[in-house]
Amino acid sequence: MAASGLVFPGTASGSVEYCPPCTHQVPLPPARPFLQTLRANVKETFFPDDPFRHFRGRSASRRFLLALQYVLPVLQWAPTYSLGFLKADLLAGVTIASLAIPQGISYAKLAGLPPILGLYSSFVPPLVYAVLGSSRDLAVGTVAVGSLLMGSMLGKAVSPLHDPVLYLHLAFTTTFFAGVLQASLGILRLGFVVDFLSHATIVGFMGGSATVVCLQQLKGILGLHHFTTDTDLVSVMKSVFSQTHQWRWESVVLGVGFLIFLLFTRFLSKRRPKFFWISAMAPLTCIILGSLLAYSTHAENHGVDVVSPPIGKLKKGLNPPSSSSLEGTAVARSFATLKNYHIDGNKEMVAFGMMNIAGSLTSCYLTAGPFSRTAVNYNAGCKTAVSNMVMAVAVMFTLLFLTPLFHYTPLVVLSSIIISAMIGLIDYAAAIHLWKVDKLDFCVCMGAYLGVVFVNVETGLLISVGVSILRVLLFVGRPRTVVLGNIPNSTIYRRMDHYSDAQPISGVLILRVEAPIYFANTSYLRERLFRWMDEMEEEPSSKDRKSLQYVILDMGAVGGIDTSGISMLEELKKTTERKGIQLLLANPGSEVMKKLSQAKVMESIGWQWIFLTVDEAVTACNFALHVVCKAPTPDIAGKITSGHSNV
Repeated sequence: MAASGLVFPGTASGSVEYCPPCTHQVPLPPARPFLQTLRANVKETFFPDDPFRHFRGRSASRRFLLALQYVLPVLQWAPTYSLGFLKADLLAGVTIASLAIPQGISYAKLAGLPPILGLYSSFVPPLVYAVLGSSRDLAVGTVAVGSLLMGSMLGKAVSPLHDPVLYLHLAFTTTFFAGVLQASLGILRLGFVVDFLSHATIVGFMGGSATVVCLQQLKGILGLHHFTTDTDLVSVMKSVFSQTHQWRWESVVLGVGFLIFLLFTRFLSKRRPKFFWISAMAPLTCIILGSLLAYSTHAENHGVDVVSPPIGKLKKGLNPPSSSSLEGTAVARSFATLKNYHIDGNKEMVAFGMMNIAGSLTSCYLTAGPFSRTAVNYNAGCKTAVSNMVMAVAVMFTLLFLTPLFHYTPLVVLSSIIISAMIGLIDYAAAIHLWKVDKLDFCVCMGAYLGVVFVNVETGLLISVGVSILRVLLFVGRPRTVVLGNIPNSTIYRRMDHYSDAQPISGVLILRVEAPIYFANTSYLRERLFRWMDEMEEEPSSKDRKSLQYVILDMGAVGGIDTSGISMLEELKKTTERKGIQLLLANPGSEVMKKLSQAKVMESIGWQWIFLTVDEAVTACNFALHVVCKAPTPDIAGKITSGHSNV
């Protein structure tokens, strides 16, 4: 593959200097048919987990059973279910039901829906997820951010007070199409699209949404009857302080008292994890105490609004009103990591989609896997998804027999429950960590947060998604290119701007491209590489420092290249030839080599100038320079003799 003799720059025309035989040649990857390559790429993109590996070499009946278990994860754990698991799941299910009931009523109020729908949404979807979901710990139910987002978006189209029937229809229709979208993403193996939302973006969006939710609850805390439908900070503050004469001290005292109680129980549970049940039971305790207090004192006559009639009566029984998620997957993966088992993101998307489709047909609105409820489920010692079934049965029992007891629940208690839950979503510690580790990530986080707080939730969501996509485009369109230098007394080459002891190689420029070379970045790379060359050529040469004669392109981080990138390399080769500079490639990947070979770029550069490592490329350059000078050093000669050169 390598030539037996090389003509080095600077030698007399036609003279040939012979080098030692090659020992470390870069092999060309074996050719594969196009369809085989396409199949491998599609499989790696959409099936990186290789879900069909268990089907190979199995009988037809075994494959059928495995297929059923893949579609219905309940069949994987149900055959080995034990009495011990049932005891644990019963305790966990009852515990999360005590949290699901008050949260369901509260979050339905947040979405502008009848409170009964919050209970329905904790009944049907958990049963569906228990069959289709792959998480053992996820507790299904309504979420505050989703409720706020739905209420904010639907409220712009129709008022829940002026046309409640149409508002209900829109809520159920929205839930249905959200489920269709989620299921489609899972079925088409497109669950990876959610990975484009960075951690910083999610922290900012969730924190901003939690802040907006807390601000909206000032209506209930202050006992106001008229409040802005806008969610931005300025509008909320105007609405609050323009009605100071409407503030009710009774409502404020009651709300602040229950909020302090809820926050204290959360603090106690964090300090003493074995008392997790105190925090889990606190919301239901607040509702019971608040309802008893309101009933005994006729609080509705003293400025404290109650659930019925302001936002609709709670009718007992399973009689739904007439009608024609990202967070859950992340939460499921987090708790699966703690128990060392795997969560399939695509299967989770299908499960969420199907439970929302089923929910929309049974008068439920958007559900997912709230973190707070899942944390309680995990701490309660759940073993399987049966805990969701137990919770659903407990909610059904509440719907059949206990809903009238919630008629006198003060709205200020629901506001306190929502605020206490939302405070935990404002992760200031994560924001501080982002500032310390990555200032750009912190700016992304604050951009999403400020967009939600000062504009609206929809704009904040668009900013979050837009910034995440923009970051990806910037990383691709403006890849980092760095100059490498040699660490003294070693064969290691590192960035000269990071390692103060890294030394440049006389007459040699070593450049590293740290990204795939695609059409989006070829213009930038062309300009950047030429600028590095021009800057080095402009440096004055001396006795110890020769003028630029070799450019080594380290392609170890170049995972792929397209035709635009190939054209850029061809142009780079022609430019270096015109300047009398030799171009070398070090450590090109197999896919890159295959495309360069097919485009005849390898032949243009010369196989003898393709190397496995930067050190081998530098050794070849030094050998060539010393051959021209007729004075090879012992160190270089030793390296060549020991086989460190590719020429």
